[in-house]
Amino acid sequence: MTRPTSTIAGSNAAMYPPSETYGANATRSEAYRWGQLLIGIVCMAMIANLQYGWTLFVNPIADKHGWSRAAIQVAFTIFVLTETWLVPIEGYLVDRFGPRPVVLVGGVLCGVGWVLNSFADSLALLYVAAAIGGIGAGAVYGTCVGNALKWFPDRRGLAAGMTAAGFGAGSALTIIPISAMIKSSGYEAAFLYFGIGQGLIVFLLAWLLTRAPDHAKASNNRAVQQSRRDYAPSEVLRSPVFWVMYAMFVMVAAGGLMATAQLAPIAKDFKIIDVPVNIMGLVLPALTFALAIDRVLNGLTRPFFGWVSDKIGREQTMFIAFAIESVGILMLYHYGQNPLLFVILTGIVFFAWGEIYSLFPSTCADTFGSKYAASNAGMLYTAKGTASLLVPLSSVLAASTGSWQAVFIAASAVNALAALMAWFVLRPMRRKHIESSRTE
Repeated sequence: MTRPTSTIAGSNAAMYPPSETYGANATRSEAYRWGQLLIGIVCMAMIANLQYGWTLFVNPIADKHGWSRAAIQVAFTIFVLTETWLVPIEGYLVDRFGPRPVVLVGGVLCGVGWVLNSFADSLALLYVAAAIGGIGAGAVYGTCVGNALKWFPDRRGLAAGMTAAGFGAGSALTIIPISAMIKSSGYEAAFLYFGIGQGLIVFLLAWLLTRAPDHAKASNNRAVQQSRRDYAPSEVLRSPVFWVMYAMFVMVAAGGLMATAQLAPIAKDFKIIDVPVNIMGLVLPALTFALAIDRVLNGLTRPFFGWVSDKIGREQTMFIAFAIESVGILMLYHYGQNPLLFVILTGIVFFAWGEIYSLFPSTCADTFGSKYAASNAGMLYTAKGTASLLVPLSSVLAASTGSWQAVFIAASAVNALAALMAWFVLRPMRRKHIESSRTE
C-alpha cells in the first residue's frame, strides 16, 4: 500500500502515515487541520484567565491576608516571566515530541497553579503557584501557536491570529462567572474549581492534538515570501534578521503597553474616569467602556491583521498597523480629555497593538521554516517578557516630568520607528535571507 506524500518545491519528499497527514481526501484534510486549529483555540481560551482574570483576585487576597497589593502583584510578574521566557524550551519539546505531551503537562500545571492559589497562606506559596501556572500557560500557548503555524503554512497569519485571539476570548467568556463565584463563595473556591475545570479541559483536548506533516501546503501567494528550507534554533539565533524582528517586537509591545497599561491613571488625570459615555445607546463610565473595548478589539485585531498579512504581505501589514498605533497614541494624548474621544481612540490604540501576536509568529515561520516553528516562534515570543520589564519606566518617566506627555511621545515614536523598520529594514533583509535559502 502506497502512503501519501507531502512536498513543496525545493524540499525533499516526506512520507507520513495516514494518521499523521491530512488524508487523501481534500475535504477531510481541510476539516482535520481546521479541527486542530479549533482545539488550539479552545485550549488557549482555557488558560486566558491565568493572566486576564488575575486582577479579580488581587483585592480579595489583600483583604484576607493583609498583604500589600504590590507584594501580591509580584506573583503576576513571576507568572508573565515564566510564561514567556520558558516558551523556547517548550517549543523545542513540541518540535521534538509533538504537541500532545507538552499540552498534557501544560494543562496539569495550569490546574495545579490555580489549586495552589486557593490554599496559599503565604506569599512564598503564592509565588510558587504563579511560577507553576506560568510554566503551564507558556507550554499551552507556545504549543498551540506553533502547531497552528505548522498546520497552516498557507494561512499562517490568520491561523496564528485566531489562536492568539483565543487567549483573550477565554477571559471574555468566563470573567463574569468567576467574578460571581468570588462574591458568592470566596476567591479560594473560584481558584479551586476554575483551576480544576480549565486544567481538565486542556488535559482532555491535548489527546486530540497531532503533529502536522512538514510542508503540508505551502503558500502560493507571492506577497508572502517563505523560506525554502528549515532553520534550526541555533541558526536562527545567528541570523541578523531574527534580531531585527526581536527588536521590533520589543518596541511595539513596550510602546503599546506604556500607553495601555497606564490607562486608569491617565483617565484619572484627565478627570474623565467616571464620566458616562453614550455610544449607540450603551452608557458606561469612560474607563469601564475603554476597558471593555480593550477585550473585544484586542481579540479581533489578531485574526484580522493576520488575514490581511496573508493577502498583502507581512511587512506591509506591519507598516500599516504600527503607523496607526503611532498616530492613535498621539491623538489619545491630545484629544483624550474628551470622554467620547477617549473611548474611541483607546479602541484604535488597542486594535493597532494586539496584532503583534499574530504578525510576528507568522513572519518568523515564513522566514525560518515550519520544522522548528514552535522553537523559533518561542524564542521570538520572549520579546513580550523583555517588553514587560520596560513598562515600569513609563511610571518613572511620568513622575519625573510631571505629566504623561513624554510617555505618549515615547510610545508613539517607538511605534513609528518600528513601522519604518518593517518596510525599510526587515523587508529587504527577509527578501535577501529567503533568496539565499533557495541556493543553499
